[in-house]
Amino acid sequence: MTDVRYPFTAIVGMSDLRLGLLLNAVSPAVGGVLVRGEKGTAKSTMVRALAGLLPSIAAVDGCRFACDPTAPDPQCPDGPHTSLESHERPSQLVELPVGVAEDRIVGSLDLERALAEGVKAYEPGLLAKAHRGVLYIDEVNLLQDHVVDLLLDAAAMGRSYVEREGVSVRHAARFLLVGTMNPEEGELRPQLLDRFGLTVEIAATRDPAERAEVVRRRLAYDADPAGFAARFAAEERELAEHITAARELLPKVELPDVALRQITAVCAAFEVDGLRADIVMARTAVALAAWAGRTEVLEEDVRKAAQLALPHRRRRNPFDAPGLDEEQLDRTLEEHAQPEDPEPEPEGDGPGPDGEGPDGGPDGGGPDGGGPDDGGPDGGGAPEPSDGGTPEASAPEDAEAPAQPPVPAQHPAPARESAPVAAGDPYRTRLFTVRGTGHGAQGRRSPAETSGGHTIRARRPQGPLSRLHLTATLQAAAPHQVARGRDGRALVLHKDDFREQVRQGRESNLVLFVVDASGSMAARQRMTAVKGAVLSLLTDAYQRRDKIGMITFRGAGAELALPPTSSVEVGAARLESLPTGGRTPLAAGLLRAHEVLRVERLRDPNRRPLLVVVTDGRATGGRDALAQSQRAAALFAAQGTANVVLDCESGPVRLGLARTLAGLLGGSAVSLDELRAEGVASLVRENRSVSRPVSRSVNRSTTAMRKAA
Repeated sequence: MTDVRYPFTAIVGMSDLRLGLLLNAVSPAVGGVLVRGEKGTAKSTMVRALAGLLPSIAAVDGCRFACDPTAPDPQCPDGPHTSLESHERPSQLVELPVGVAEDRIVGSLDLERALAEGVKAYEPGLLAKAHRGVLYIDEVNLLQDHVVDLLLDAAAMGRSYVEREGVSVRHAARFLLVGTMNPEEGELRPQLLDRFGLTVEIAATRDPAERAEVVRRRLAYDADPAGFAARFAAEERELAEHITAARELLPKVELPDVALRQITAVCAAFEVDGLRADIVMARTAVALAAWAGRTEVLEEDVRKAAQLALPHRRRRNPFDAPGLDEEQLDRTLEEHAQPEDPEPEPEGDGPGPDGEGPDGGPDGGGPDGGGPDDGGPDGGGAPEPSDGGTPEASAPEDAEAPAQPPVPAQHPAPARESAPVAAGDPYRTRLFTVRGTGHGAQGRRSPAETSGGHTIRARRPQGPLSRLHLTATLQAAAPHQVARGRDGRALVLHKDDFREQVRQGRESNLVLFVVDASGSMAARQRMTAVKGAVLSLLTDAYQRRDKIGMITFRGAGAELALPPTSSVEVGAARLESLPTGGRTPLAAGLLRAHEVLRVERLRDPNRRPLLVVVTDGRATGGRDALAQSQRAAALFAAQGTANVVLDCESGPVRLGLARTLAGLLGGSAVSLDELRAEGVASLVRENRSVSRPVSRSVNRSTTAMRKAA
């Protein structure tokens, strides 16, 4: 297998991504690039190709932190460097695995030397290796939030801080940060998006000729990597020289006051939070000027900087798509394209004596400021139209202007189906958790033993040792040192001495929504409130890093509208377009949910499910619908599946069918109003996942449902 990289200049199209990467190569202070795009769009290929274009660096001999011999880091753990003998080496490309642990990123105590030699030594992590190179994070949206925070903090400050296990280390960590992600697999939180300097959206070209060229080049590279790279060697050298020249020109580029005012005006116009966007735009505009070979920032640089630096900062809630209004951007740039002028002079023929207007008034229009065109000799006519048109163009609404056309009435939908209605405004819901302690992926919902969190105890390793509990290990080994013949500083350890940390944090869960979309839910106000509630729960799932799925049931059966995924945004889109109408096949919805959870347990046995049934409790689909729904509900109760029923019943007369269903499921029911209430959390925690005999409650619930039917 050859190690020849695919040439950067051989990649077809994707000009914005190419430019974003090159600008960060010229000025790493821009803050990195987040590449958002669908799978199979050469995101990783282009990032790896960029590393081959970066100039080689000089590093101090024997320094594990790649200190620059011309300006060594005074806090380097391998310093102070008295001898500055150096060597040239290529810039490093460090790739961060998705499942990487925090210790591997920042470094940790060298346990081998600590236990064998009795000395405290620091083992550098990936941040030290990436110093003065490229740190590449594929699928950055799948990393744990605390890991992403740590990486972005280091990228912003240019330094890594390690305080752990008795080790206190600070070292330089300046690198070009590039993250890639597929939005279908889940979004980054807006707070983390803001930490990336630039963002680029990419998609595969739809032009058959370009697609053919991409395939042609890829096949040629696979057949002969070295020969293919040689074809583009001259272009690669030219581009590398361009990067070096732009880096040298960068300190000489000036940012005029006009350009700076345009930058701040654009950020204010788009209501971007904080001032990071202003700083990133300024640095990006300067880098654009240097890349173009200029020493002054122009309006075109500001415009392009806004297109790269602002779209992801416009995202205010989990379901907003990044984007930028180009017309608003052009208007703002045009309004602030000239230096600030003094106060404009009043319109007319010029000021009269004592600074008055031509007619003696202070505003050029008579004693009271009125003009001769104000509609009459007394100046009391109608005001001028605000849009600069003629008075006739701004006639009163009740004049002869044509009446506004009436809002078209909603066309009646078919009898068994209503058109989708919009969701109500989302709100903050109570925290629903799964009882017990899980072992799933780190998140923010239910208690679990995780690789993060705080250490609660030590235990003997259960499998390969991954998180050594140093204190407990030393305590276990200490009583046996004399018997083992210890004669130096190093400890004599046996396998039985080792202890591992048990850390408690929170896990993410699989939240599976089962939504009743039948005719009994079709009232517009009611469905708007129901969708608003589900959207609120989706927002909560997003914030707690859950996977979600959605099943809808109506008419003749149930449909898996959204297979379990981390992309909560897709769930919100499916919810928005959900139609209603038809019968209520409650049993079909529950059985489909049971099958989905069975498959997901096989795929990911450590991720515990949370079932959320959104219904008014009616069951009218098919023969013996009531008995079928009872049997389906009993399946969840027997397994102890955590669940909550969102009771959507409304009106002065309520049958309580949803609460009866909750009893059959072995869980609790929460009304739409109670979803916001303070007391609902304790009710759900106590009842959701309790394994208890359910026969008595099932009998009561069955009786109630039969009476209601």
